[in-house]
Amino acid sequence: MKTIYTDALVIGGGLAGLRVAIGIRRRGHDVVVLSLVPPKRSHSAAAQGGMQASLGNSSMGQGDNEDVHFFDTVRGSDWGADQDVVRMFVNTAPKAVRELAAWGVPWNRVERGDHQSVIDGKNVTLTESEEAHGLITARNFGGTQKWRTSYVSDGTGHSMLYTMSNQAIAEDIPVHERMEAVALIHDGERCSGAVVRNLKTGELINYVAKSTCIATGGYGRLYRATTNAVINEGMGTAIALETGVAALGNMEAVQFHPTAIFPAGILVTEGCRGDGGLLLDVDGHRFMPDYEPGKKELASRDVVSRCMETHIASGKGVQSRFGEHLWLDIRLLGKKHIDTRLREVKEICNYFLGIEPADSLIPVRPAQHYSMGGVRTDFRGESPTLKGLFAAGESACWDMHGFNRLGGNSVAETVVAGMIVGEIHV
Repeated sequence: MKTIYTDALVIGGGLAGLRVAIGIRRRGHDVVVLSLVPPKRSHSAAAQGGMQASLGNSSMGQGDNEDVHFFDTVRGSDWGADQDVVRMFVNTAPKAVRELAAWGVPWNRVERGDHQSVIDGKNVTLTESEEAHGLITARNFGGTQKWRTSYVSDGTGHSMLYTMSNQAIAEDIPVHERMEAVALIHDGERCSGAVVRNLKTGELINYVAKSTCIATGGYGRLYRATTNAVINEGMGTAIALETGVAALGNMEAVQFHPTAIFPAGILVTEGCRGDGGLLLDVDGHRFMPDYEPGKKELASRDVVSRCMETHIASGKGVQSRFGEHLWLDIRLLGKKHIDTRLREVKEICNYFLGIEPADSLIPVRPAQHYSMGGVRTDFRGESPTLKGLFAAGESACWDMHGFNRLGGNSVAETVVAGMIVGEIHV
C-alpha cells in the first residue's frame, strides 16, 4: 500500500479545513488537504447570509462589541455553550473578517447618507455617517441585539471560499481531490494519520502525519429534508467514533432552518428576513408576532422553526400536492433590492420553483440545516482522549453553539476555529 508522509493532514477542503492548512503552512510545517470534491465546490459555498463579527460600523450596529456578541451567542445556545470558547470566538471574529477583507473578500460596505430599509414590515430611513463610509457594513440576523452580520450580497460563503482557496494556492498547499478518509490510524493513544480511498481509482493510501484535523462538515444527509449538500454524510465524524477512543459530543443537538424552499429543501438565506421579509400562513396572516411579539421573524432559528411547525399543525399551513408549507414574503423589499442583495435567492426561486420572488410568495418549511454535535474537542480544537486528533468547523463540538446556533456564527466559526487550530496543530 502506498504511504504518504506529512507533518499535518487536514481532512476536508472547505473553509475550516483550508484555514487550518494555511495556519499550519505559515508556521513552517508541511500539510496536505484531502477533499471529496475540488475545494471550491465544498458545501461552504452554500452559505448565503453572512458572517457575524462585532464591528459596529453601520448605524444599526452602533454600540456593538464583543460583550454584546458574547451574550447573544450564549443566550442563543439555550445557555448550553462553553462560555470560555464563546469568549475566545467573539474576540477573534473581528480579526477574522478583517483578514478576509485583506485577502480580497468584497464585503458590502457602508454608504454615507440616507437609505431605505424594511424593518418589522415598515419602510424606514436609515442614515449612515460620513465617518463610516467605506467600512464593512452588516445586516440584521435572528437572535441578535445589533446588526452584526457582515455579508457579500447573499453569496457570502461563495466569496469567502473562493478567496480562501486562492490563498491556499498562493501558500502552495497541496490539495488531494476525490479522496475519502475511511479510517484513522492510531495506537489507542495518539492519532497518526488516516487510511484514504482514491475515489477515481479505488486505491487505498496511507497518509501518515504527526497530527490530523477533521474538517468534513456536518451530517445533514442523515435527514430526508436537509439543506446540506449530498457529500455531507458525516464521514469524518464517523471515522472518529470508530476509533473507539475519540468521543463525540452533543449529537442530539440538530438545527432546523426555518426557510428551506418547499419541497426541494434548498436554503433561502436568513438575510431575507433580516432585510425585512415576512412569514405568512394560508390566510396571508403574519403569524410570528403571535408567538414571538418581540423578535418576530428574527427570533433564533430553533424558535422560528418550532413556531412554523406548530402553526402548520394548528391547521394554518398551505396545502399542496407535496404536503403543507408556509409562505415567505420578500415582495415588499422591491425588485432592485432582490436583484442586487438577494441574487442567489432570486436564482433559486427561478430555477427550482419557476417564480419571480419580487412578484410571488416563496413556499417554505423548516429543514435540517446544521449539526451542533461532532468530534468532541477542548478549547484548542484537540480531542481530549485521542492526542494528535483535531477537529474544526461543523464536524467539531467544542461547545460554542450549545443546543442552537445563531445564523452567521457558523461561517465565522469556520475561520476563527481554523485560525486557532492552525496555530497549535503540529
